[in-house]
Amino acid sequence: MAPGRDSSLLVGAASQSRTMAVMELRQLRYFVAVAEELNFGRAAERLLIAGPSLSQQIKALERDLGVRLFDRDRRSVSLTPAGTALLPHIRAVLERADDVRSRAARMSGSEPVRLGYVSWLPADPVARVSAVAQLHVDAWVAPSHTQAARVSSGGLDLAICWVCTDDLERHGLNARLIGADRLYAVAAGTDPDAVRVRDTAVLCSDDTASWLQWNVYAERLARDTGAHALRISDSGITGSGFFDHVRRSPRPIVNCPKSQTSSVPSDLVKRPLVEPRVYWTWSLVWRRDETRSAVLATVDALTDGVGDLGIHDPDAWLPDDDPHRR
Repeated sequence: MAPGRDSSLLVGAASQSRTMAVMELRQLRYFVAVAEELNFGRAAERLLIAGPSLSQQIKALERDLGVRLFDRDRRSVSLTPAGTALLPHIRAVLERADDVRSRAARMSGSEPVRLGYVSWLPADPVARVSAVAQLHVDAWVAPSHTQAARVSSGGLDLAICWVCTDDLERHGLNARLIGADRLYAVAAGTDPDAVRVRDTAVLCSDDTASWLQWNVYAERLARDTGAHALRISDSGITGSGFFDHVRRSPRPIVNCPKSQTSSVPSDLVKRPLVEPRVYWTWSLVWRRDETRSAVLATVDALTDGVGDLGIHDPDAWLPDDDPHRR
């Protein structure tokens, strides 16, 4: 299709609905993500939103444009001719919008906001908040309890960490869900089948300076599910030390979220956890007495459209004092 016809299609599709102004840039970003992944599930994970919400937003965009963007069935997703033609134009719109935001931020001298984290960050956090603040991601990667304390003392404005309700009360913090990891087990051998949590072990470390919050979580997991709590003194919660513990253990061992995306040696295998499915939540925390608009707007920008990420499913497990548990 010639460029002129592509442009006509864009204009014509928009005129069939109200105007291009009714569309949100967020919906256009969702379209690009699905177009690149050609899988709604992977796109939803990339965007940190719930799958049904993503599907609804794409349908709303299709209604506003007056064209179908994707052909989809239970097995596959593909761009329609209209979707293929519109994709480069929508990418150009988003690039121009990002440029406008960057220029506006430089002109207005947006207030800097300091964000700390433990091991996980959402995709492109700086770009997500560029319209409301200059986000500075702190280079000091520290445990959850350290990052929460730094926010409380004013060393950081925000942090992404694991907290329980007692932590929030003690430090005077608010929390909003920003991410969640479904944990798995690692076992010796080649059997990839799911394993019941009560048939696993979970490590607790004597190194409380590094693993205080993980120990709290692991002990509650063992108490609630019957998993075997295994005390270790070598800090082998992650890395090669963890894999050595797995090799010596008669039970599969629950992984720590700090190694959620780590590759597993060839003599070991990842196994899904069931009965229940085990989740670790990531909270975005900030001070309860925070009044700066840039910080509060950053909270909204980073958590927009996150959804529940599966943590409220009937077979999901969270500690009883997780701030996001219903």
